[in-house]
Amino acid sequence: MNLIPLTISAIRQSDSQNNAYVLLLNETDGKRQLPIVIGWCEARSIAIALDGEEEPERPLTHDLFKSFGDSFNINLKKVIVHTLNEGVFHSTFYCINSLTGEEAKIDARTSDAVALAIRFACPIFTYESILSKAGIKFSKSDEDNKTTFSEATSIVKEKKLSLYSLKELEAILIEAIEHENYERASVIRDEIKRRTSK
Repeated sequence: MNLIPLTISAIRQSDSQNNAYVLLLNETDGKRQLPIVIGWCEARSIAIALDGEEEPERPLTHDLFKSFGDSFNINLKKVIVHTLNEGVFHSTFYCINSLTGEEAKIDARTSDAVALAIRFACPIFTYESILSKAGIKFSKSDEDNKTTFSEATSIVKEKKLSLYSLKELEAILIEAIEHENYERASVIRDEIKRRTSK
């Protein structure tokens, strides 16, 4: 079967599920995209890797996996979204040991596979059978109205402020004030006050 290359288009907050996001993967040479529902942790990890500006205080799970791979000369060659079963996408990532040439394929959640593909700079593919079954056509107006990665990162940040350290919150507060996002700054300030008043 021929592989169809995909590119990451956007991350949007899900309209139908709380704390869920939709990762949109576009057909590189076509007008279809795969909408994949993912959790907020994976959305944040993907957005941070794409944005490339934020460095978490401690490595995220996908960053840890990348460091582990680098330490043992393991690289990702490709990710394939290969199956859709009862609304759930299944993926595999293909690894190679650059010293021995040994290869392995590992099953993964699609969100994890995509988060790793970004970090290893490897291509993402699917099959025609998946695109014809679950792909939706997008228009130019869809492209104009999509959520950008920086907006998606902001959405994810605001959802779970309780997971950030006090130092991280103070940095986010400064950024919000600099961008004159006073509503967001107010929410962050309240979270900092809540913690420091204990």
